[in-house]
Amino acid sequence: MEGFSKFLTSADNFIWGVPLMALLIGTGIFMSCRLGFIQFRRFGFIMKSTVGKLFDKKECKDGALTPIQALTTALAGTVGTGNIAGVAGAIGLGGPGAIFWMWLAALFGMCTKYSEIILSVHYREKNEKGDFIGGPMYYIRNGLGKKWNFLAVIFCVFGAVAAMGTGNMTQINTIATSIGSVFQAYNPGMTTEQLEIIYLIIGIIGAVLTILVLFGGLQRIGNVTEKLVPIMALIYIVTALIVVFDHLDMIGPVFRDIFEGAFKPASISGGLAGVAIQQAMKAGFGRGIFSNEAGLGTAPIAHAAADVNHPVQQGMYGVFEVFADTIVICTLTALSILVSGKAAGFYGQQVGAELTILAFGTTFGSKLASIIIAVCLTMFAFSTLLSWSLYGGRCVEFLAGPKGMLAYQAIYVVFVVVGATVKLSMVWTIADAMNGLMAIPNLIALLALSPQVVKLTGSYFRKIKAKQEETGVSEQTE
Repeated sequence: MEGFSKFLTSADNFIWGVPLMALLIGTGIFMSCRLGFIQFRRFGFIMKSTVGKLFDKKECKDGALTPIQALTTALAGTVGTGNIAGVAGAIGLGGPGAIFWMWLAALFGMCTKYSEIILSVHYREKNEKGDFIGGPMYYIRNGLGKKWNFLAVIFCVFGAVAAMGTGNMTQINTIATSIGSVFQAYNPGMTTEQLEIIYLIIGIIGAVLTILVLFGGLQRIGNVTEKLVPIMALIYIVTALIVVFDHLDMIGPVFRDIFEGAFKPASISGGLAGVAIQQAMKAGFGRGIFSNEAGLGTAPIAHAAADVNHPVQQGMYGVFEVFADTIVICTLTALSILVSGKAAGFYGQQVGAELTILAFGTTFGSKLASIIIAVCLTMFAFSTLLSWSLYGGRCVEFLAGPKGMLAYQAIYVVFVVVGATVKLSMVWTIADAMNGLMAIPNLIALLALSPQVVKLTGSYFRKIKAKQEETGVSEQTE
């Protein structure tokens, strides 16, 4: 078993090596160039068309989601444990400089996700229930042609497996262990058997809640995420800001360390001499991509259900999604950790949410910090669990039809209980590898269909310009 575990780890490291990183970042740079760096050039317009409409009430057609529900469903899958534990891990492995590379990956990832969503909406179909369905498998088949259908099949196989691991077992396990840590903090004498009972109860509760949402259909998932995502984001953002402002005098030195650490890590004190630039880049790029999922092809599955008149209208939410996930939430996690001064003792180590808890503990105290992080991790992880049930189900629906999807969802619920009660180091590794493998067919399709993205973007903004000239008012959306 130990030999198999080492093999899986080596395979995962190989898959997430320099070639895939280069493909992910390179695709973002390529699409940015082709689209004239739209994520920067039209950033104000994009924010007005997304953030500016967050509180608009809009009805949608049957079988569809409102643009905001599609966004929150995708954000539910995107904003997760990576925003808390993943950022801490990036700092541990790559030092403060990893945050610079995380930002860079996000800036180009905005254009990648924008392009994915445009293609997903443009090439979507309707299933037997009348629901809009889309994603990489559909823009591969409908955009590249049936001879490329094998790429769609590959994506779906890896996606269904990844959803069971990344989106299900690892998420419920995070919920169970984070809640368990709170019980242990207040009851240090708790036995292993008592803790295992708590894990089982959490698994059962998680499974019941998943059933109630999952089998209510697409719109119930949208309704739940529409309410859950803003609440969970607000709680975490406010508490992280309190930590940052509590150490406001450290902001200047921290930003200096981030920029210096990106190019000369050895100049940063606290045991960073062994951290090379390549290590900082890999940690920042890798954890950033894992957090915002730009290029993996998952979020477009949710966005495909949006009730919009033009694909670009929903594509702009992809820019906002990456911005909110990485530039806002991940940055606040990073700043909380770095201003607290707790990171120095962990440089060069594999670390997770425990570092974030230590950082929050400098402001809130260790017990309250563990509760805050447990609550945030629980909401983040449960929302991810719901969204990935949709992603995995859509992948199986493409391969085996609606009945196959129903069977998959039933198995998915069972694995919620299993995931809460077992050790998951090997599951994490397998799921991580599947994430990397599913990105490859998606990125191939994205590059091949880039002319269509350029064409759709041009047609939309020409329409906006014509309307502006006709009405004599500033840019506006339909």
